[in-house]
Amino acid sequence: METKRVETKRITVNGVELAYLEQGEGPLALLLHGFPETPGMFRHLMPVLAAAGYRAVAPYMRGFAPSRVPADGSMLMKDLIEDANALHEALGGDGDAVIIGHDWGGFTTWGAAAHTPERWSRVVVADVPPVRFYERRAAVPEQIHKNSHFYFFQMGVADQLVPANDFAYLDWLWQHWSGDVPGFDSTEDRLAGKDALRDPANLRMGLGLYRQNFPSDAFGTEDWEMGRLLAELPSQPTLYLHGSEDPVVDEEILADIVAALPEGSDGVLLQGVGHFPMVEAPEEVNERIMAFLSGARSAGK
Repeated sequence: METKRVETKRITVNGVELAYLEQGEGPLALLLHGFPETPGMFRHLMPVLAAAGYRAVAPYMRGFAPSRVPADGSMLMKDLIEDANALHEALGGDGDAVIIGHDWGGFTTWGAAAHTPERWSRVVVADVPPVRFYERRAAVPEQIHKNSHFYFFQMGVADQLVPANDFAYLDWLWQHWSGDVPGFDSTEDRLAGKDALRDPANLRMGLGLYRQNFPSDAFGTEDWEMGRLLAELPSQPTLYLHGSEDPVVDEEILADIVAALPEGSDGVLLQGVGHFPMVEAPEEVNERIMAFLSGARSAGK
């Protein structure tokens, strides 16, 4: 049977109009992107999900064009979690729905799955471990440098420096985070991410992810709201994927993450892959995700 083509649609949820890509019919598979990304990050996964009988939906994050900028300018983690769960509701999702997230979409996935487990049967997160595991390498100089954008984006001057020279800083971030994958070309993804943030209002929202969720006076302390919000882990089977060239997680930490997750969960350190596994190693990622999801169906879940 021929798989339906990708369609671009719009929907208003949680007070914000979001654009989204959709392909296929069946149980909802919600795909959440990060920064500086777009739903195009899932272009390899969506047709595979659709062919397997899922309705794959990949929204543009609030504030990322062509989605609207929220009137109150809020990019707090609670807003992103509420967006995900509101999409589940508005799109007619049921208990068979699955949620898949990368980067900021991964943070959102951890939260949505933990706070409303009745909505999501299975969970997949890539390249952002549960926040409790970040402290394991927080004092490692390499990791501090790898996360330098967390601190740079707090500065007001970032509004001028990030878009300079056609967003050269975002080009550098892609190179800084991606692995040395033969044949991988990030041009398409980098251009899409820039286009989603070209308007100064959109860029302020993108930077707001860091400014609002990693406030300099509270980040990493007991007063860190995002840390409290994401303290709990999902109760559903969860697949965690992480590129070996993204140093926040190593084999030891991965084993501890899987051990902390519920029965039926799994984790994979993707060798030679950086922070963007969905486009750096799409065949392996697709295979692992579909094998994980097919386990739920074979178990009658």
